[in-house]
Amino acid sequence: MYLKTEYSFDAAHNLVAYHGKCERLHGHTYRMAVTLRGEPGSEGMIMDFLEVKKTVREKALDILDHSYLNDIIPQPTAENICIWVWEKLTGAFPKEGKGPSLYEIQIWETVSSSAILREELS
Repeated sequence: MYLKTEYSFDAAHNLVAYHGKCERLHGHTYRMAVTLRGEPGSEGMIMDFLEVKKTVREKALDILDHSYLNDIIPQPTAENICIWVWEKLTGAFPKEGKGPSLYEIQIWETVSSSAILREELS
C-alpha cells in the first residue's frame, strides 16, 4: 500500500549551467509529493499523517521554503531537487526494516511540469 502527502513551498533559483531565460534569477511556488510504501499496522495505518508531515517539514520543507535554492543545491533543477529531498528523507523512511519506506518524490516546478524520483530508480 502507498501513503502520499503533498506540500508546497516558495523559492528562488537560477540555472547557471543552462542557457536560456531560466539562467536568470526567478522564483516558483513548487509543489512536492512524498510517497511512502508499507503495510498498515495494528492501528490500520502505514504511518500517521501527522508524523509524516512533521518529518518532511523538519528534514526538507523548512530548509527549502523561502530560500535561494542555489545556496542549497548547486544546479537546482526539479530533478536535482528530487534527489536532494530523497537524500534528506531516506534515513527517516528507510528502505529496509520495519515501518514504511520512502517510495517516491515528485517535484512540480509549474502546475504542468514535474520530475519524479522513485525507489527503483534511486
